Amino acid sequence: MIHLVLHLLLIGTLSVCALMLLLWLIHLPLRNAAIVDAGWAGGLALLAILDAADGGGYRPRAFLIAAMASLWGLRLAFYLLFTRVIGQPEEGRYVQLRREWGNYITLKFLVFYEFQAFLCVVLSFPFLLASINPRPQLSILEYAAAALWLIAWIGESAADAQLQRFKSNPANRGGICKIGLWKYSRHPNYFFEWLIWVAYALFALASPYGYLSIFAPLLMLYFLFRVTGIPATEAQALRGRGEAYREYQNTTSAFVPWFPRSN
Repeated sequence: MIHLVLHLLLIGTLSVCALMLLLWLIHLPLRNAAIVDAGWAGGLALLAILDAADGGGYRPRAFLIAAMASLWGLRLAFYLLFTRVIGQPEEGRYVQLRREWGNYITLKFLVFYEFQAFLCVVLSFPFLLASINPRPQLSILEYAAAALWLIAWIGESAADAQLQRFKSNPANRGGICKIGLWKYSRHPNYFFEWLIWVAYALFALASPYGYLSIFAPLLMLYFLFRVTGIPATEAQALRGRGEAYREYQNTTSAFVPWFPRSN
């Protein structure tokens, strides 16, 4: 089994590193580093497909987890590509990184892109563990995880669609999206994104050594709250919208959708 895991990790690592290198080369003439976000989602879909194709486990289980990861990853990748890259100015987070990083910015972005590849490989463990599980039957836990994934996928898709609809209206330029799910959470897309990773981990728990997948939603939660998620997004919102966004912070849940508070 260890040889199979190492083989899958090697093939997956080489594939996603090559993908990120290609995207890094593409971003140079575009001068839009946000393409890495689309690559991150697409890279995880690629890893799930590779694991399912070569994992040797029970085919229905492998195909199900690959379908879940592919539908999530490709939808998110294309959404990010069309809303943040193609025909769009570089997102404020990456503009700020260019200011902060200063010299050798091109090389630093290459390291940043390949670090995203490393994260993809680390986070893909739920896909790998499920894909090598030979048990010839899906468990209740796996069905429940798939149901949770579907709810979360619909929620994240709805949040993204609501935000894009708000932004596409010129009358809302410079405003704060408070429609639909955004009335109840400042980051409903991140909340449902995290639930998707909870579903992947629950699905993998039914497989041998599935407990190793628990770190995936924990790592996602750490990044959402401490690194590239909520802190960077809200810092950019405060720079652009000032007190109006601060009021939104005071009245609206940061993560879990809940009823707005009075200011």
